[in-house]
Amino acid sequence: MILEKVLIADDDKNIQFAFKRLFKEKGYDVVTADDGLEVLEKVNMEHPDLIFMDISMPKRSGLEVLEVLKDKGVEIPVVIITGFGTMQTAIKAIQLGAYEYLVKPLDIDKILIVAKRALEMVSLRDRLEKLNVEVSDKSVKGEIIGNHLKMQEVYKVIGSISNTPNSTNVLITGESGTGKELVARAIHSNSGKSDQPYIALNCSVLPENLLETELFGYEKGAFTDASQRQSGKFEAAKEGTIFLDEIGDMPLNLQQKLLRVLQEREFYRVGGNNLLPVRARFIAATNKNLADEVETGNFRQDLFYRLNVITINLPSLREREDDISLLLHHFIGKYSAKLEKKITSIMPEVIDHLKKYSFPGNVRELENFVERAIVVTAGSVLRLSAFPDPLQSTDNHAPISSLVLEDARKYNNDIFEKNYLIELMKASGGKVNRAAELAKVDRRTISRLIQKHKIVTGDYK
Repeated sequence: MILEKVLIADDDKNIQFAFKRLFKEKGYDVVTADDGLEVLEKVNMEHPDLIFMDISMPKRSGLEVLEVLKDKGVEIPVVIITGFGTMQTAIKAIQLGAYEYLVKPLDIDKILIVAKRALEMVSLRDRLEKLNVEVSDKSVKGEIIGNHLKMQEVYKVIGSISNTPNSTNVLITGESGTGKELVARAIHSNSGKSDQPYIALNCSVLPENLLETELFGYEKGAFTDASQRQSGKFEAAKEGTIFLDEIGDMPLNLQQKLLRVLQEREFYRVGGNNLLPVRARFIAATNKNLADEVETGNFRQDLFYRLNVITINLPSLREREDDISLLLHHFIGKYSAKLEKKITSIMPEVIDHLKKYSFPGNVRELENFVERAIVVTAGSVLRLSAFPDPLQSTDNHAPISSLVLEDARKYNNDIFEKNYLIELMKASGGKVNRAAELAKVDRRTISRLIQKHKIVTGDYK
């Protein structure tokens, strides 16, 4: 019996040893490499079935090795490993054909699952269509900041979308302030059409008639003030991207017209008789639950299905608390430069209070907090007193009346879920299976909620 061979590429001998022991115990043949050049040599000599490769290595980085393998047409699945994941490295890794992208510290179960799936893919390769992603050296406009696993998943989806044709629609969901337009811009900037226009329009700002003419354009004489022909956003976007923000607020009549455009990929200007093609990609975003809006009759079901080809759900800042410090330093750098201030240090209590705050306004609210704090800071030290009152209060949350209805509902639902989960853990003695039985749901639902709300089951045993 021929053993499946795994190549472990890392300049850290401890990492090599740990991987080697893990895979040998599971019945795999294991070879190792200390640097990028050795990886390429081992690929030619050992012909591994799977590669786990660190992104930072001597002589050649993991991304450089990936690029060489891609150029040579080598189809070995590569799992990239990094100690610090950024949006750009995640996107670049996926674009260069990485099978998976993992951030340290690594989970053993996750490693084995990824290895099993990758090797299954190898055995079925003749029946699978290989994903080839064109490398783009253009940078994303507006870097998305986040190292949390949920953000890493977002980055990987962005990288995957860049390989799809413009006819593939994307729906971005998430609370207000989570960065939905940044994601839309990242998709555009990392696509093969990044040199084409990016056109954004907020569907909640304009009345129906103006929104229609903005999108479709109009012919001379189409209405009283139409003194000349005017092109709309569908034409202006050319082969680029049309971003429709707050799509959940689009009037029903206009939803029907948009549906036809998405189906036929053509349209008429208002008052016109000539069919015009639409070649741009449609990206829609909303902070509403469109499935609920369909149920209440506020959103067309057929349009929802048409938009919902690829969905990216952005986590709230509450769900990625570990990113707060990273975002804080990013915004301090941004606004220190913009406002010509020299902030050299932060009082520890600032970060403590930020991590306790609920952030109903998400990343946008944090950014506003930091800008305001830098404006009012006279010296070089950022203190808690420079931040607004809600952050300094003992309960550390803004009044619920400051939220829009959808965000208030989500905020209260999160509080209920966490409190209910805590009571379940107490009643079940921290046993997940028992908690699932009491709640009359499956174990996966309870496990997902435990992870979401960062509950330590051992505290209740």
